[in-house]
Order: sequence, then C-alpha cells, then structure tokens
Amino acid sequence: MRSLRWAVSLRRVLRSVRWYVRELTDESAYDRYVAHVRHGHPDAEVPSRRDFERMRTDRQEADPRQGFRCC
Repeated sequence: MRSLRWAVSLRRVLRSVRWYVRELTDESAYDRYVAHVRHGHPDAEVPSRRDFERMRTDRQEADPRQGFRCC
C-alpha cells in the first residue's frame, strides 16, 4: 500500500514536471492553437503540427519582434 502511494505521488510529480517543461519550451503552443480553432472556428480545418510550426516560423521571420527577444 505504501509503495502504491509512492508511485502515485511520483507519477503526479512527473506529470507536473512534464507540463512545466512543455510550457517553458512552448511545445504546448500547438495544443493551445488546436483548442482555440476548435472552440472559435468549429468548421475550420485544423492544420497538422508540421503546418502549424511552418506558419509560426514564417510569422516569426516576417516580424522579428515576435518570438524570442534579445533585448
């Protein structure tokens, strides 16, 4: 019983760490975008992750103020 509680606690900690790392690296941006499209534009087609990353990269290159800032 004690080891089961320990395993559950460890799983909870690992899930929290995974969430934090995904938010920190902005890996969850696609998930947020999909949720936005499905909620706000239910008839719109959801782009693949690859297409989303391509659109995001193109947008950042077109406007250098977006994304990471050096100053």
